[in-house]
Formats: sequence, structure tokens, C-alpha cells
Amino acid sequence: MSDSSPAETNGSRIGLWGRRLAVAGVAVGVVGTTVVMMGAMQAAAPKPEKKESVVEAMPVLTVLARAERVNLKVHSQGEVVARSKVNLASEVGGRIGYISPSFLPGGAFKKGDVLIKLDPREYELRVTQAEAAVAQARTSLSREQSEAEIARINANELGIDGVSDLALRKPQVDEAEARLAAAEASLDEARLNLSRTVIRAPFSGRVKDKAVDLGAFIVPGGTLAQIYSSDVVEVPLSLTDADISKLALGIGFEETKSQKGPMVTLSAIVGGEHHEWSGRITRTDSAFDSKTRVLFSYVEVEDPYGKGADSGVPLAVGLYVDAEIEGLAIENSIVIPRTALRGTDKVFVVNEDESMEIRQVNIASSTREKVVITGGLKAGEIVITSPVKGAADGMKVKPVESAARNAGATVASLTTDNSDKSEN
Repeated sequence: MSDSSPAETNGSRIGLWGRRLAVAGVAVGVVGTTVVMMGAMQAAAPKPEKKESVVEAMPVLTVLARAERVNLKVHSQGEVVARSKVNLASEVGGRIGYISPSFLPGGAFKKGDVLIKLDPREYELRVTQAEAAVAQARTSLSREQSEAEIARINANELGIDGVSDLALRKPQVDEAEARLAAAEASLDEARLNLSRTVIRAPFSGRVKDKAVDLGAFIVPGGTLAQIYSSDVVEVPLSLTDADISKLALGIGFEETKSQKGPMVTLSAIVGGEHHEWSGRITRTDSAFDSKTRVLFSYVEVEDPYGKGADSGVPLAVGLYVDAEIEGLAIENSIVIPRTALRGTDKVFVVNEDESMEIRQVNIASSTREKVVITGGLKAGEIVITSPVKGAADGMKVKPVESAARNAGATVASLTTDNSDKSEN
């Protein structure tokens, strides 16, 4: 161990701190010099020019609003139903002795055609019995009338006054007349029942289902078949309040000779092909449906299996069809593409200074392709059809359609110049 004095220890400590302060001073000097140099360089560097921000107009697709005479149309759907559909039944009982060849599911028949005949022998016997009863009643009446006449003559010859009706046989004559009337009524009933053994078609139509066959015994009121008329078919169509206004139809409308209903085009896919049939609305319900809040109208198509068929394809009962109804005609209405409509009643219009205006319009009709406007837009105004992000009144836009036309003209001129040069 070496002994060191306190003075030497303090000296060494002072030297160490001195060296540390010297190093720190050098570092501070270097940093300061660097900061000064960087400040001088930034001050000497050229300042960038300030550029004003320019808002570019948004390119948009546009069309010109045009004025047209438009026939409004209403679209609906419905199922074809027969105007008359009944369960054919017999009014008398008996065994079936004849069935028409057309009395089959799908079979066609005309009004008055014989469909079924029952065995008539029992009813023929009843007619014979009723005829005999009538003859007997007539004989009895003649006898009573003769006796009454004899009684009257005798009373006159004897000069008897105040002879009673009984003595003159008036009650007996009245009774004989009543028996004759009853016998004649029984004869009429027997003949009527005999005629009912021949069952005829109540209208022209077709058989849907049959329930009996040859030799079957039927009872009065028993169902023989389900049949429906084919001379006229109907298509019930549901109409909203807006639809009714387009058609100018009233609640409880009924077609007359002077006021015909709107024409209707019915269409459906049958056998993989598109077919159309023409009909007419002949009446509407007198009240709205309480569940759906719609008014039903009825389209009639005459002779759907004959003249009313489309290329031989009938408007068959049970077919589900689309309906296009002819509505009111609007003069000078404004027509624009459906893509130009924003929401339910707004369009974007390009003003002369190429600023956009959000405008509310009155819509008369709207389809997938076009919109018919009756107010809020004029013919010749430019309407935007493309989407606009962040749309606002006064937004600057650039109609692309105009630019495209100008570009087309430039290309055309260039093509002409090139062709001229090639010819030279």
C-alpha cells in the first residue's frame, strides 16, 4: 500500500472534473456550430413558390330532357279464371245409360249439348200414369158439370127460387176442377222429370273433372263433374290508388257502350315461347280489399280457345299472366332515363355555368327504363345520369357527353385529313 496525502487526492479529483468539463464544452461547441450552419443554409435556400389550390370539375354523364306525348301504362299480374264454373249435378236419380264422348277431363262442349242420359223408363211410366189420372179427372169433371146443369134446369122448370149451391152441385164441380188441376200438375211434373233424365250443357265450356261413368247410379243432387265456361275468361288484377289515377277508373266502374274500359295486353311463357292476348277491363270492384288495400279490376277475353287465342295457344284457365294496361295520354311530358332519378323525386341539373343544381320534380310514371315528369323540369335542360359523390348545389361538373362529342368531331377531322394525305 502506498500512502497518499489528502491534498493529492483532491488534486486528482479536480483534474478529472476539469477534463470532463473540457469534453462537454467541445461537444456543446460542435452542436452549436452545426445549428448555426443549418440555419444559415436554410436561410440561403430559395423559398418554394406558393401555388393556389385549383378545384377540378367532376366529370359526369348527361342527357337532354325531351318533351314527348306519353301514354301511361300500368303493370299488374293475375290468374286466368273462368267467368262461370259449376259442379254439374242431376236433378233426378237413376242409372246412367249414355255419356257423351266429350264428357272427359279437358273435353269441350257447346251450350245445349247432351252430356249424360239416364235410363228414362221409370219416368216414362210416371208420365203414362199421370196422363191416365188427368183423363180420369176430366171425365169426373164432365160428369159433375152435366149433373149440375141438369139440377139447374130442373129447378127452373119447377120454378123453385133460392136453390142452394149444394143442390145445384157447385161444390162437386169445384172439387172435380181441383182434382183435374192437380192431375195436370202431376203430369207436368212427370214430364219435367222425364226431360231431366237428359242432362245438357248449361253453357259452352270444358270439363275439368268428372265424377261418374257409364252404368253408375246417381241420386238427385249428386255431383257429376266440374265444368267451366270457355266463351269468356276473366283475369282479376289488383290496382293501387296511383294505378287508378293513371287509368282514370272510378270505384265501381262498369263498362257501357259509350264508355269502354282500358285495353289490356296479357302475356305469359307457354311451352317456352312468349305469347300475348288482348282483353279489356269491363268492371272494377265497388270497394277496396280490406287486407291488401287494393281495388280489383276484371279483364275479359272473349273466345280464349278460338279467335282470342295467340297462334293457336289459348288463354287457358289457371294460367298466371303479366298485364300491361293502357292508361291516360299526357301531352308534352318530360322524359328522362331512369338512371337520372335520385331517390323518389329529385334530379341533378347542369346549369349554363356548369354548376349542379339538385331539383325536385313531379313524377307521373316510372319504369326500369324511363321516368315521365309533369313538373319541375323543362325540355332541353341537361340532366346528370351518372353517380355523383357528395352531391351539393353549386358543385362544379364537367359534362362528359359534350366532351365526347367534341372529341368525336376532332377524330373525324383527323381522319379526313389523313385520307386526304393518303390520296395525295
